[in-house]
Amino acid sequence: MKTAQNGDTVKVHYHGKLTDGTTFDSSEGREPLEFTIGSGQVIKGFDEGVKGLGIGEKRTINIPVEEAYGPKQDDLLIEFPKDQFPEGMEPAVGMALNMRNEQGQAFPVTIAEIKEASVVLDGNHPLAGKELVFDLELVEIVGEKSGLILPD
Repeated sequence: MKTAQNGDTVKVHYHGKLTDGTTFDSSEGREPLEFTIGSGQVIKGFDEGVKGLGIGEKRTINIPVEEAYGPKQDDLLIEFPKDQFPEGMEPAVGMALNMRNEQGQAFPVTIAEIKEASVVLDGNHPLAGKELVFDLELVEIVGEKSGLILPD
């Protein structure tokens, strides 16, 4: 039986959970996720979890923090003055916002804490610092690797 290898384009159904069982994403009710193994389109641990699966096979994998979104970085916590928020906007913990850096590029942040005169914004990925669990099912191998050689 053909199994998924580095460089193959595959379609995968998945259910992503935290270690406490909380679901953070799932392909249920949607088209399966299509990506090329080893291309950097998905996190490293997800790539590794799909390798070796045959069509129709299922597997549950645990992805450590380092192979997921990495550890939380304290330098991505930004203290922002409350008086610089748009008038009428009431900041709340958990609120998702977009900021712009000096080059004008937008990046997402979440309000982590509200202080008297400022708000602490968290620029970390929401899943940074978390171990992830995925239930995977290989639906299809769309295309096998071509002459392109990707590192294992």
